[in-house]
Amino acid sequence: MIKTLLDGNKRFVTETFEKEKEHYTVLAKEQKPTVLWIGCSDSRVPVNTITQTRAGEVFVHRNVGNIVATNDWNLSAVLEFSINHLSIPDIVVCGHYGCGGINALEEDALDDKYIPVWLINAYKAKERVDEKLRGLHIEIEPEKRLQLIVEENVRLQLEHLQEYPFIRKAMREQKVNIHGWVYDMHTGEIKIIQKNAVACRD
Repeated sequence: MIKTLLDGNKRFVTETFEKEKEHYTVLAKEQKPTVLWIGCSDSRVPVNTITQTRAGEVFVHRNVGNIVATNDWNLSAVLEFSINHLSIPDIVVCGHYGCGGINALEEDALDDKYIPVWLINAYKAKERVDEKLRGLHIEIEPEKRLQLIVEENVRLQLEHLQEYPFIRKAMREQKVNIHGWVYDMHTGEIKIIQKNAVACRD
């Protein structure tokens, strides 16, 4: 696989880079992305492919379960850099159906040490969906229930995003909008879960 990656890079240089050299020369000097994408690490959800965007257009942070954890210094630095230095006007939190991270909320991973701790940041999405289903006194197919948890997790992570004071401030000043999406691997389509969330009050 390593050889495949390096061979792919050679094809990229000859078939893409050389043909679009002016574009990549500009990018080498500075970046001006207009969207911060917070998505899942899943290899089946390649950001630039599913959105048909070019290099330099999307600033990307990915992790298991597209989680926004306020104790994650990596993400915190990405957010701060996006707002304070890149002035990115839109943040997208994008989940996807069939997410292994969401599925893992159902499992007792006895051999895993870090994944369960990380997924604590998504567990409330599962609780919310199950509570709603109990309140409605209905039963649904397991796959549909997991899809609802995927969607609720996106809403939950948007809430977590607004726990950052500088994010709330940027939203109130209309410098940034936040959006919740879910990608469907079976259709290739993106579903809008929440559009331009309203800033929470301090």
